[in-house]
Amino acid sequence: MYIIENYSTAVLFCVITMFCWGSWANTQKLASTTWRFELFYWDYVFGIVIFSMISAFTLGSVGEGGRSFLDDLAQADGSNIRSALLGGIVFNAANILVVAAISIAGMSVAFPIGIGLALLVGVVVNYFIAEKGNVVFIFTGAALVAIAIVLNAIAYGRMNKASGKPSSKGILLAIAGGLLMSFFYRFIAVSMDLENFYQPAAGKMTPYSAVFVFSVGILLSNIVFNTLLIKKPFTGEPTSYKAYFGGQFSSHAVGILGGLIWGVGNSFNLIAAGKAGPAISYGLGQGATLVAALWGVFIWKEFRQAPKGTNGLLAAMFLFFLLGLGMLIYAGN
Repeated sequence: MYIIENYSTAVLFCVITMFCWGSWANTQKLASTTWRFELFYWDYVFGIVIFSMISAFTLGSVGEGGRSFLDDLAQADGSNIRSALLGGIVFNAANILVVAAISIAGMSVAFPIGIGLALLVGVVVNYFIAEKGNVVFIFTGAALVAIAIVLNAIAYGRMNKASGKPSSKGILLAIAGGLLMSFFYRFIAVSMDLENFYQPAAGKMTPYSAVFVFSVGILLSNIVFNTLLIKKPFTGEPTSYKAYFGGQFSSHAVGILGGLIWGVGNSFNLIAAGKAGPAISYGLGQGATLVAALWGVFIWKEFRQAPKGTNGLLAAMFLFFLLGLGMLIYAGN
């Protein structure tokens, strides 16, 4: 299988993750004009599963290092398989809440608050799985991100106060999703041998096998979670599977593309975790908050009706995010 050899390559993979995780939600925004997010989400999940299989049978099955995908999956211990499956279930519950928040509050709010919170708590949780990196820089970076989250919430509150719209539901969904999102990564990380991808411990999985099992957990849990949402959505009228199967090819393709984009980021992030450590790898990947906020503010113009002074809060938010991510990168040197 393909294995990263040095820290700089690991950082590059994490930066790719950051752009993938911060950009996939554009597909949800594109689909939202004609396609309910509950229906979009099924195609998104299929995209994640498809990429996990592509990754497993390509990068996960070539080269001399480690175990190939099928050999690795066959020897995996049941407890590690269950851990990766649980990671998929936790992620799916969290991500559904975040996607719902996007549909209500927009990318420039749901991501900085929800995924920013996931970064903040997740960095702490994942650091204690494998204590790699300078702890002072890691936690300082997380604190700077926390400031950015608060600034974004204030900016969103100002905008909604000026327009007379309620702001609580989008923020509450983003917070709930972010807290759950903080914990999914650790379940995948503990199912792998992060210390040695070349000769993984017996029963442990490589990143490629862990990603595949994780995606199966997402798919299985979606049968329950998304079926409930289709019948009892957070907003709007209930929809149906009849509406899903009656959707246009282009609508399905956009959702699958979103899942493929997120899947690329997820695979690259876990491949990088062996060299960078889970705290840094996860933290940099969740720098997606910055990317998504840029999309929301400058492309989708989600703050175009905000009152005077809001732009200053947004500029400060971006600055603190950049400083926090810089600290996380430096923490591994």
